[in-house]
Amino acid sequence: MCRLLGYATNGSNMSLSDVIGKKDVAQFRSISRIHNDGWGASLLAQPPEGAHKRDGGAPTPETAANFYRSTLAAHFDPAFETMSEQGARGGLFHLRLASSNLPLIMENQQPFFADGLSFIHNGDISDDRGVNIIDNRDFDFDENLMLETGGKSDSALFFSLVLRHVGEGYALAQAVAQAVADLRKSYPKSSYNCIVQSQNELVCLRAAGRTDIPPRIADIYERYDQSEYVDDYRVIRYREIPDDANKPAGVVVASSGFEQRTEDGWKDLKNNQMLVASNQTGEYSLREL
Repeated sequence: MCRLLGYATNGSNMSLSDVIGKKDVAQFRSISRIHNDGWGASLLAQPPEGAHKRDGGAPTPETAANFYRSTLAAHFDPAFETMSEQGARGGLFHLRLASSNLPLIMENQQPFFADGLSFIHNGDISDDRGVNIIDNRDFDFDENLMLETGGKSDSALFFSLVLRHVGEGYALAQAVAQAVADLRKSYPKSSYNCIVQSQNELVCLRAAGRTDIPPRIADIYERYDQSEYVDDYRVIRYREIPDDANKPAGVVVASSGFEQRTEDGWKDLKNNQMLVASNQTGEYSLREL
């Protein structure tokens, strides 16, 4: 069970601090005292100069991706400050609270990255007995695509299904929807809140199979004196990003856990609703799952 944040701009490089402000960055980072099983980020930025121009190397991709993952909590990792101040036209940030009994190894840290896609997920895909999908030998998935993700967790398996449907020719948003449909046949009560980032767009889905808060999560938040953020634990909110002239310059989406006031423009993404945004223009739309 994790905390997610992602943003897409109008093509201009903006840091996380630019997008939500230093105060909210600090508050988001502080959540990692609870979600302390590691963190990661994936940023898309236009490179200032192609790496090949001076020395004859291979041509630089259109967009340079800065990718970082750690098993250290963001609260203690100085790299978080660097990543939160780096400009990007699109970015994902993930604070991990591991699903029950899944190992704290680098392979399971998020974002996952494969085939030009970055993926983060908040949810424990388990049955009513608490048996995780990873231990379900009867669930149908492509082991080769699972290997591509580099992960060994339920979230990595979820991502592998997205990759399968993208490979079948589905647009990214539809591939995410198809992956959730696959999973809900066996795990209808699990949470599929996720954000996926490609070279051109960001897709954020809120799709929780239940509204009750797991006792484990409620207990953890109470121990850290953060019970005020438990009731909306499964909520995802979004807000437009203003530019210097206070005009829309993109959109940011985030799990709860830090202050997201209605008067500051934050709106709830409805359950089983998807936000799809361009990280080239900053324009976005809402779709039903």
